[in-house]
Amino acid sequence: MTLSSNTFDKDMAEFIELQKGEEEKGQLERHPLAPSSGDACQDKSHPYYDVARHGILQVTGDDNYGRKLIIFSSCCMPPSHQLNHHRLLEYLKYTLDQYVESDYTVVYFHYGLSSSNKPSLRWLRDAYREFDRKYKKNLKALYVVHPTNFIRIIWNLFKPLISHKFGKKLIYVNYLAALREHLNYEQLIIPQDVLRHDEKLRVAQKGGPPPAVKTPPPRPPLPTQQFGVSLQYIREKNSGALIPPVMHQTVSYIKQNGLKTEGIFRRSARVQLIKDIQKLYNQGKPVSFEQYLDVHVPAVILKTFLRELPEPLLTFALYDQIQDLTKVESILRVSRCKRIVESLPEHNFIVVKYLVCFLHMVSQESIVNKMSPSNLACVFGVNLAWPRQDVISLDALTPLNIFTELLIEHYQPIFSSRCPPIQVLP
Repeated sequence: MTLSSNTFDKDMAEFIELQKGEEEKGQLERHPLAPSSGDACQDKSHPYYDVARHGILQVTGDDNYGRKLIIFSSCCMPPSHQLNHHRLLEYLKYTLDQYVESDYTVVYFHYGLSSSNKPSLRWLRDAYREFDRKYKKNLKALYVVHPTNFIRIIWNLFKPLISHKFGKKLIYVNYLAALREHLNYEQLIIPQDVLRHDEKLRVAQKGGPPPAVKTPPPRPPLPTQQFGVSLQYIREKNSGALIPPVMHQTVSYIKQNGLKTEGIFRRSARVQLIKDIQKLYNQGKPVSFEQYLDVHVPAVILKTFLRELPEPLLTFALYDQIQDLTKVESILRVSRCKRIVESLPEHNFIVVKYLVCFLHMVSQESIVNKMSPSNLACVFGVNLAWPRQDVISLDALTPLNIFTELLIEHYQPIFSSRCPPIQVLP
């Protein structure tokens, strides 16, 4: 079913009036001199630098269910005369193409869209048609933050074009706090304008400034805790085991049952099931992956375990060195990766070597499972290293993925020279 040009012209005239009212109110709230917090692209060699430099789009790791998290911030869009919307569409596709083979989530911050920077309805219609089944199939959730009547009208206009299945993925989020249930909130790159707008909405809702939130003291971890505690803690509570039980069990199961599974590590699993398995591990109860009959379950558990470590496997100290890898000539990068890895603390080195050895095995079956070192790097890079402030910008993903790809592809030469007294391999 299609929408005629005349219908679009009529609809456009109707909602422009509505949007004017929303913009006038919004202009009173915004701080035009305040910079947005979106981390804009600084790499002038980027093929879409003219668009990427505005920080409209960010990829910030995974959500709570192991799905790649992509953020679109309307308030970072410059006035239309400063942005080629056709290039914006190409940039969106260029970015998504790197992730759509895996399950992914999109967060759309609507605040800041105005008549000066919003694309036309025809552009929206063309964009929806451009994003064919390849893009829609693995999109698991679209969070629309701070929706307005404008958004709801747009949604109604596009209903004839939108499948019922896709429509179920749309989730309206009125306040930022509601995202905490689904996402790692601290990992989100949220523009300052959006933060201020959310604060004003909450104040208006309560009829006054929000009361100070008293954060209860954190509970001490259980002796059997596996998720959200350090490698050292796990080792001390598990009789000195070098490889955390979660890693050992998930890797062993996937090695035996999932090396030839197409798209292994790209799929998500049922949310409640993952939470239940985490609870079993944290309580020290046995977990048998055979009962779930789905090799993607231990795959998600492994990624979740890595993501919830208080400090990444590759440590905070090495993050900047990893980011500098793109400054090194290609022919010297394997040697640089080797030096970086060799500088890890011994326990981290042992665990990283164990994991990368396993991922190397997975990549050797890439003809069947479609998981080349590059594809595995896109999945695991953000789960192996992140900055201390826990936010990874779109710019930072490239060196991180290159580093991880090199570790997997050149596993033998990178890890062969350092041999701890005790080591474990899958």
